[in-house]
Amino acid sequence: MQGKLADVSVKNAKSKEKPYKLADGGGMYLLVTTKGQKWWRLDYRLNGKRKTLSLGVYPDVKLKKARKRRDEARDQIADGLDPSKARKEKKAAHEDADTFKTVAEEWRKKYSPKWTPTYAEDIYARLSKYVYPWLGNNTVDAITPSDLLRVLRRVEDKGALETAHKLRRHCGQIFRYAIVTGRADRDPSQDLKGALTPVKTRHFASITDPKKIGELLRAIDRYKGNIVTRCALKFAPLVFVRPGELRKAEWEEIDLDSAEWRIPADKMKMDRPHVVPLSIQALEILKELQPLTGAWRYVFPSVRTRHRPMSENTLNNALGNMGYSGNDMVAHGFRSMASTRLNEMGWNRDAIERQLAHVEGNAVRAAYNYAEHLEERQRMLQAWADYLDGLRSGAEVVALRAAAS
Repeated sequence: MQGKLADVSVKNAKSKEKPYKLADGGGMYLLVTTKGQKWWRLDYRLNGKRKTLSLGVYPDVKLKKARKRRDEARDQIADGLDPSKARKEKKAAHEDADTFKTVAEEWRKKYSPKWTPTYAEDIYARLSKYVYPWLGNNTVDAITPSDLLRVLRRVEDKGALETAHKLRRHCGQIFRYAIVTGRADRDPSQDLKGALTPVKTRHFASITDPKKIGELLRAIDRYKGNIVTRCALKFAPLVFVRPGELRKAEWEEIDLDSAEWRIPADKMKMDRPHVVPLSIQALEILKELQPLTGAWRYVFPSVRTRHRPMSENTLNNALGNMGYSGNDMVAHGFRSMASTRLNEMGWNRDAIERQLAHVEGNAVRAAYNYAEHLEERQRMLQAWADYLDGLRSGAEVVALRAAAS
C-alpha cells in the first residue's frame, strides 16, 4: 500500500507552535512535535477499541520502512491480532537478547576484528566501567536520551570530558547497530548533541624559536637514556603526529620502500586513516631501530615488555631529564613547532593541516582526503627534515619554502 507522503515532504516538515500530523494512508501518519521530532504512528481499531502503535522515529526509520511496518501491523489486525500486544510478547520472549549489553557485545564482536587490540580493549573497558552497570540490563529500545545523559554526566562529573564524548560516540554506534538489526527504532545519543561540556582545546608547551629548536635537537642527540626512547625523540619532530599515534606505531603500518607510514583509522583521534610521508632522515631512524624492534609488533615498544607500546609518559619524562619542564616543551609540542614554523615559512596551510590530521569540515570530503596534498606533503616533510638538520648544526635559518621549490 502506497501513501500520500513523499520522502521530500517528510524531510522538509518543520516544527510549529502545536504538534501536527501528516497522513500517509492506511491509518499511518507522521507526528511532528513542537521541537521538530518526527514520530511515525499507526491508528487502528480492534474489538471496537481505538489504539495507536509506534512505527519508529524519523530519520532512523525512513518512509519506506515505516510503510513496511504499517503493512505488517495491518496484516496482524486483519488476522484478529493486536500488533501492540504481539510486540510486547515478542519483546518479553527476547528480552535477554535485546539488552544494551547483549547488543553492545554483539556489535563489539562483529567489528573488533577490524580494530587494533589496544583500541578494542579501550572500548570494552569504557563500556564495562561506565555504561554496563547502569544500562547494561535495560532493553536497548527502552533507553531514553535522559537515561544515557545521566550515565554520561557521571563521567563528566569525574572530570573525564574526553571519555564522556567517546562514550556518547560508542553508544551511538551501538544504538545504530540495534536499529539495523531490528531491536531499536532510534538512536537516543543523537538527541544529546551539545548536551555535554565541550572539551577545551589544550595548549601544549612548545618551542618555536629556530635557535632554541636547534638547541633542543642537539640535546636529543646527546640523550643517554634508552636507545628506543632516543630514536622516538628524534623521530617525533620529523613526523609531528600525536604522541599516542607515535608510541603505538607498528612495523606493519610502515612501508620503507614507499617511504610511507599509513596509520589506520581506529588509531586516529578523528577515526580517519592518515598517511605520513617519511623523509630520508626519518627512514634512517627506522632502519637504525629495525634490528632492535623489527621482530616485534611495535616500533617503539615499552622498556618493560616488547608486547606493549611505549608508555605515554616516556617521552615527556625524557624531555624532563634533559632539562625541559612541562612548561617549556612536551612531546605534543613537536606538532605546534612544525605548524608554527611551516606556516610562517609560507607552506600551503591546507597541506599543513592535512599533515596534522586535523578534522575536515565536510564529512563526505573528509572520508576520502586522507591522502590529499600527498605529493606536496612529501616535499614539505623532506624540506622540514633538511631544515631541522640545518638548525641542529647551528646553520642560519634558510627560506624553507624556496629551498623546497
